[in-house]
Parts: sequence; C-alpha cells; structure tokens
Amino acid sequence: MDGRDRWMDNILIERLWRPLKHEDIYLKGYADGREAKAGVARWIAFYNDRRLHQAHGYRTPMAVWRGCRPRKAVDMVANADALTTYFSVDGTLIEAWASMKSVKPKDGSGEPPAPGGGRNAEADFHGQKRSNDTHASTTDPDARLYRKGKGKETKLCFIGHGLMENRHGLLVDACLTQADGHAERVAALHMIEPRADRPTAITLGADKAYDAENFVNELRSMDVTPHVAQNNSGRSSAIDGRTTRHGGYAVSQRVRKRIEEAFGWIKTVAGRRTKAKPACN
Repeated sequence: MDGRDRWMDNILIERLWRPLKHEDIYLKGYADGREAKAGVARWIAFYNDRRLHQAHGYRTPMAVWRGCRPRKAVDMVANADALTTYFSVDGTLIEAWASMKSVKPKDGSGEPPAPGGGRNAEADFHGQKRSNDTHASTTDPDARLYRKGKGKETKLCFIGHGLMENRHGLLVDACLTQADGHAERVAALHMIEPRADRPTAITLGADKAYDAENFVNELRSMDVTPHVAQNNSGRSSAIDGRTTRHGGYAVSQRVRKRIEEAFGWIKTVAGRRTKAKPACN
C-alpha cells in the first residue's frame, strides 16, 4: 500500500489475502520459503499489473495508481475476441446442489424412506446399480450421474465449458451442459463456430479428451486448425504431423493450460456448485 488513504489501508489490504491464498498458495503448495517468496512475488506482479478489477472500473491497481481512465470489461473482452485468432477450450465438472439421496428409480420402484428418519433419513446405497437410464434426481432432474474416470466416485454433476482467447487469457465464452461423454466436444464446436467466419484461419487448443476424429474433422471443415493434444494411449491420434510439425502447435499446448486459472477461481472463490439450468447460448 502506498499510504495515500492512511486509515483505510488496513481495510483495503485485507482484500488481498483471500485471493492470494486461494489462487496461489493453496493451489501450488510451495516446498520451502524461497520457492514461496518467488511464487508470491510473481502473483503480486500479476495482481498489480495485469489483473482487472471491477471496483476500479476494470483497470489494474497499477493503472488506478497512475491515474489511467476506466475501461469497460465488456469492451475489452469483445476487442480481444475480435482481434485474436488463437483460442483454447476446456471443460470442468460442476457439482449439482442435489444430494445423492435424491437419486431414485424412474419407475418409482424404490423403497420408501424408513419411518422416523425425518427429512434427512440415512440411506445405504451399497450394492445398488444406478445409471442415468434407470435413475434420476427428484430435486434436480437435469443433473446427471457422472465420474471423471475409473476408480472415481460418481456424483450428480453438470459440465462447465470455457473458451479462452490465448493472447490475453480472457474467457470470451462459457456455457453449462448436462454431463455426458460427448458434452465437451459438442460445446466446443458450439462456441467456436461463430468465430470461425474470419478472413484468416483460427486455431483451437484443447487437451486429450478432444482428440476424436469426428471433432477434428468438424474443426477443419470450419477452417479451424485443431491444436488438440494427441491421445496415443492404445489408439491412434486424429492429430498428425500436418499439425504437430508447426511451432504454433507447441505454443498452443503450453498456453491452453491458462484456462485452468479461470476454473480454479470459479471453484475456490466463486463456489463450484450450481442450481443453474444447462445452457449454451
């Protein structure tokens, strides 16, 4: 703090600690003091010089301190979206507020709740086979049973999708869909299609979950270069040397990971659960 407001400095600086802890320290788990000092210094430089703050008219703290005029966040995102030709996409699981106890057979054949259990009676799911074909949540029918991989627990979830422009790391589009194995690729095509009608070809970076032949072919038909990570685990990748030989492919694979910063903020600061309805507009 620069001491200009004096008595308010202590109040304002308290706002710094929560994002510092939740966006940097808790996520990275520094091994020692030297590593922590360097990491926190990088985060503070980002906070002061690059991060936009709504309370400051979508300016950085350094811009406010230097007396720069406010800019509208909507204008900044729109300009970045219009000027860039490099994008990245990713998805993340968003837990539903509905409890697993609300999952009942669709045909109504489930056992009635035990008497005297109240509104939150105990339930034993051991040995029960439940799927989205036969079961649904009574409190949130749009939520789907889903798990991230083998050995992971099944939860009632949605999938959140984000489209980032790589030049500035801004999210330019986002949507929420029901959880299934094709949702990420379908949402990616939905978000990138309006941006594909440009004089020059654009690129779309993504992780291995998007390495599917149909998805890659759809992108190429839109004149979008698929900078998708190759999935060679017991199968052949839809991405070949035509794409990987270019230097821009490696750059896209490195930069695309920045979209996880947005998902990290959503889950640690904004709260990761939702009652919202699936929508991709």
